[in-house]
Amino acid sequence: MSIQNILEKQRDFFNSQATKSLDFRKTQLKKLKQVISDNENLFYEAIHKDFGKSQFDTYTTELSIIYGEINYYLKNLKSLMKPKSVKTNLPNLPGSSKIYQDPLGCSLVIGAWNYPYQLSICPMISAIAAGNTCILKPSEVAENTMKLMADLFNKNFDERVLHVEIGGVAETTELLKLKFDKIFFTGSPQVGKIVYEAAAKNLTPVTLELGGKSPALVTENANLEVAAKRIIWGKFLNAGQTCVAPDYILVDKKVVSKFIEILKNQVQKNDYQSNSSHFTRIINEKHFNRLLNLIDETKIIFGGKTDLEKLYIQPTLLYPINWKDKIMQEEIFGPLLPILVYDNFDEALNQIRNHEKPLSAYLFSNNSDEIEKFTTQISFGGGCINDVVMHLANENLPFGGVGNSGIGNYHGKYGFEAFTHQKSVLKRATWGEPNIKYPPYSDKKLSWIKKLM
Repeated sequence: MSIQNILEKQRDFFNSQATKSLDFRKTQLKKLKQVISDNENLFYEAIHKDFGKSQFDTYTTELSIIYGEINYYLKNLKSLMKPKSVKTNLPNLPGSSKIYQDPLGCSLVIGAWNYPYQLSICPMISAIAAGNTCILKPSEVAENTMKLMADLFNKNFDERVLHVEIGGVAETTELLKLKFDKIFFTGSPQVGKIVYEAAAKNLTPVTLELGGKSPALVTENANLEVAAKRIIWGKFLNAGQTCVAPDYILVDKKVVSKFIEILKNQVQKNDYQSNSSHFTRIINEKHFNRLLNLIDETKIIFGGKTDLEKLYIQPTLLYPINWKDKIMQEEIFGPLLPILVYDNFDEALNQIRNHEKPLSAYLFSNNSDEIEKFTTQISFGGGCINDVVMHLANENLPFGGVGNSGIGNYHGKYGFEAFTHQKSVLKRATWGEPNIKYPPYSDKKLSWIKKLM
């Protein structure tokens, strides 16, 4: 059956109003949780085949977040769906005003390969929780996880509610020609622009979760030991193939020498060897070669070993780096960590401001003035003070980018809102109707309207 026919079936099913009830939505979410839970071993096997991700990392960075999203909606969906009463202004009295949470309709979710479960299934969960149907297109780059999701979800769900479409660029291009009521895309800014352009032809609302060069700013007022431990963990998690990983470090020149030694020690402690089960491999040879091309061997101060057969790149520290270096011209998305220095804090903020707005930004400092300046003067999607990455794990915080790093956000109630139209309804009483707004007009009527409004 063609994808066009499946979409038409989904539209007919949505128009039947079947997806809108609380019971229906909860039933789908419970089924999804059960399908994933019953097949966890298959999820572990597929992602390990794709790029050597361990069971520990798969659970902590993928499945636990998916379970958390499902549990959040099972607990909060009733209150999220409830119409919200708001104040009615004087000209509309007697009357009442409400905002209804209206599902958008048929949604398309295009996932990413670096966290192939989390970045495909979480927005899909939000779409279903909000009362929509969903066509999911996982990334073909992580082929085994794509096929597993298609096999399990297409067997266990009515295609009128959820369908997983497999394939590559050609299939995604065909999907983007169809008229959806919502498109949710996770990937690069370059492809995001293509998705945005395709959506514009049908005036389809989009959420774009993109990337960028996310800075980690380390000041002389930071706890350097803690900063190094957390930055190294967050940067080399998933072999650096994380959209919110610190892309580079910007360090106060007064502490840079000391901090570099602490960084080196921390990388050694974490034991990122080629045979380490806790260190993910590069996804494929294309990305492996792209990363090698970013390395200036004269600036390697730690690491640099590679193994094409194993798709292994050793965590590599590079210093001194400046903005003209090749590695600073694009998002790295791999286990390479460039280190830059700054002379004073305001200059560091200017360096960040003079480039595209990042998806995430991180500050390591215990100085309240520095924290205030960082949070109020720098535009970024989201971030942390004295940590990295972990803001993504809090379902009470919206996750998304700004400017070149994305449009819109999700997680928790924000995911529900991403797939929902807030529909305004004013209900008026039919008694006590004044003639003040009706013709014929007069100066006296205008005088009263000015007083009322």
